[in-house]
Amino acid sequence: MTTDCVGGVWTYAMTLCRGLVERGVEVTLAASGGPLDEDKRRDFPAGVTLHHRPLKCEWMQPPLANLAKAGQWLDELVAEVRPDVIHLNDYAHGGRDFGGRSRVVVAHSDVYSWHAAVLRRAPDASWRGYRDVVEAGLAGADAVVAPTRAVLDGMRAWIGDRSAAGAAASGRVIANAVDGIGEPAGKREPFVLSAGRVWDEAKNVKLLAEAAGGLSMRVKIAGDARHPDGGEASFDGVELLGPLPHAELLALMRRASIYALPAKYEPFGLSAVEAALSGCALVLGDIPSLREVWGDVATFVSPNDADQLRLTLRRLVDDEAALRRLATLARDRAKTFTVERQASAYAGLYRELVGVKRKDAKRQSQSKE
Repeated sequence: MTTDCVGGVWTYAMTLCRGLVERGVEVTLAASGGPLDEDKRRDFPAGVTLHHRPLKCEWMQPPLANLAKAGQWLDELVAEVRPDVIHLNDYAHGGRDFGGRSRVVVAHSDVYSWHAAVLRRAPDASWRGYRDVVEAGLAGADAVVAPTRAVLDGMRAWIGDRSAAGAAASGRVIANAVDGIGEPAGKREPFVLSAGRVWDEAKNVKLLAEAAGGLSMRVKIAGDARHPDGGEASFDGVELLGPLPHAELLALMRRASIYALPAKYEPFGLSAVEAALSGCALVLGDIPSLREVWGDVATFVSPNDADQLRLTLRRLVDDEAALRRLATLARDRAKTFTVERQASAYAGLYRELVGVKRKDAKRQSQSKE
């Protein structure tokens, strides 16, 4: 399995690895995209073999800078480990042969969908190579998975190649999962919490900062403000807490009254699930993926309307009964995103793909005879 060390994909991989190991699946994890800090190493699941290279992710500038090095590294790992299935949490290597082994490509997000949702335009010409690689990776995969149908729909809207568009359209949805969240605290404190990559315009921290100006509640935002490619985001009117150890973030979630994520682009939203399990009421950006995940158990606002967000937060702050009701509804929904369900779905997919490969190999052998 591949993963990066930058954001939610790492959390996804850690959770899934734990579930797979419990089902007797041997996992070798190839991690790239940045350094492995102490918090990540502390949370690393037992029974998983880790290999790490600080190579850039395919979506970092310049695009595809380390593609050849990463591909060679993965080829070496595959030759050494000889896995049954290659689980790729990126697109770039979906078109590699890997000795004829089954390849699963998981679509967590992509640059073109991000641009369409956040900037309302396509990326410039420098991303054309990235687009070609994504299309080839999807077309070459034996199976395409996404955490929501909205992710697949978003990709299909811009993919030009028919085979890649077909792979995205026929992909299956396996929801992400969260584990290790304890019971929520009884007494909530009067503050709004948000978490994520502060530098990422998709998280829409700017809107939350604009809305915070007219609130009696404090607004706390946890997450890294430094962009991997350089630069740092800064906002007035909110408390920027910086990147926090996961345990500290969960402790904040157990105290907060509202978790706000007015995202313009969010393929699934693991942090919202964690917040709901911790007892927060949810105020979320009104986008297809978050609607798909949360239905009618969250409060939705336009990602482009600070006044609406401010009024919504004010209304909830003044209505404790509504806060408690929404928190209960959100927590009940969040409880369905279990590691057991996620790991079982992936393990079933792996078995299915391995079975197909074995049948194909048997037919080829018989035809030669």
